[in-house]
Amino acid sequence: METTDSATEGDPLKRGRGRVTYDFLAIEDASQDKVMDVLFVLKSTEVSQNETCAAAGLPSPCVFVCAVDGTDGEDLWVRPLHPDFHWAQCGLDKGTSRNWELSVVPFWQSHSHRQTQRWQKPQPSGLRSTVPVLSVPDLDGQKVNDVALVASDSTQTQLVFVSGESGDQIGSTVVLDSTETTSHFLHRVTEGSYYVILQKDTGVYGLALRRIAAKAKPGMEKSLKEDKNWKKTASESSGLVPIYESDSVKQVLTTGETGDSPNLLLVTGNEVALVDGRKLQLQWKFNTSSVISEPTFGHYNKDDILDVVLEEDIGNHTKRVVILDGKSGGVLWEVNLLATPNSPKPASIHTTNHFSIFVFWGMFPSGSNTSVPLTSDRHSYMLLPLYSKVLLESTSSTDHIITFKATLLEGGRHAAYIMLTGPETAGAEGTVVLSKRKLKQDVPTSNVLRIGTGGSTETNDDIKEAFSRLRFSDW
Repeated sequence: METTDSATEGDPLKRGRGRVTYDFLAIEDASQDKVMDVLFVLKSTEVSQNETCAAAGLPSPCVFVCAVDGTDGEDLWVRPLHPDFHWAQCGLDKGTSRNWELSVVPFWQSHSHRQTQRWQKPQPSGLRSTVPVLSVPDLDGQKVNDVALVASDSTQTQLVFVSGESGDQIGSTVVLDSTETTSHFLHRVTEGSYYVILQKDTGVYGLALRRIAAKAKPGMEKSLKEDKNWKKTASESSGLVPIYESDSVKQVLTTGETGDSPNLLLVTGNEVALVDGRKLQLQWKFNTSSVISEPTFGHYNKDDILDVVLEEDIGNHTKRVVILDGKSGGVLWEVNLLATPNSPKPASIHTTNHFSIFVFWGMFPSGSNTSVPLTSDRHSYMLLPLYSKVLLESTSSTDHIITFKATLLEGGRHAAYIMLTGPETAGAEGTVVLSKRKLKQDVPTSNVLRIGTGGSTETNDDIKEAFSRLRFSDW
């Protein structure tokens, strides 16, 4: 996979031929130049003349973990790995100077900014772990955050602690539950009080990390606590804390990544619900039975509470994009779009004026839209809440999208789309392209669509100018 001759904004960062690419993009400052870079995973025989499976002593094709410069797409580093790839995850040590990349099998951990291998280990015997990997407080006294691997099958869900310093297993394997779990993540309630959240066929539950650590190795739990409110409702036998009981839970998300006790958003077969992340009280419910993508978050208003973006199937190849008030669950904004194939979920990027820019994919319906929408009909749309009756419409690549992110690459000004495209058929050989496009780049050539009634009186040029003047920020 070679760098293109020029990688100006909008051009491919990387282009090459590979057998398989994966739904994985990580955005990290790998080069430590204050501009975020891109990490992705590719299965191929080579990524350059100097980076081949054969040269690394690996069977071909093999897996390459690649870090490329977010500015020009130049290779920062490439790591060939055994072809039995299961998952990758970046940023396990958020809040410290280290950001790590992991992949399994083999189980490999490195500094993403130097590609310095910290350690490489096989997975614990008999454990086929899944993402997310959990970054837990230092349990073995090595002054480095440790790692918890979770694996689930039809008979049980297990957890193994692994030293962040050496990669060795800490203590014994712990059975979390005697049933299969659909998803899991680590939830911090208060300082020192952590719970592993488990999604089961009967609902969503929490299990104290302190309790798990004590089972793995008695005494290892001494630095951890159990929250008093959560402990009151915990099962005496299993320790499970009921958070939301329902036999139709499809997704569980947190409303933020920073601070204590982010709220929990749950999608079930007939509603979306928000639960207080500390008190476990239901905040609101929104009735819907047709959520078709993972909800996302952004700021539609200035109350500093993250609002929720949903896509609902409303039939006839049409979806409703709706923004719910994060405080009340009420509808703040909505629009109907044709549901074009292979469209990414909505995204948002925060701006310095406290609002977010929202990005949607699909096709705006018109009187001439009478047939089933095709990938070639796919457009992207930008919404700025200050102009809630206006969308900016841009044409989209017709390539098959493997994964997509809208992200802030550089504080204040450099927000961009990062897109990985490749063969539509799993395992097929074809061209793989990693591309970047600045968020503002399409503004001058976008169509200004007026939606609803009573909209803005500004001219199209005024609205485009407002988009072009935006500055971006972290949450």
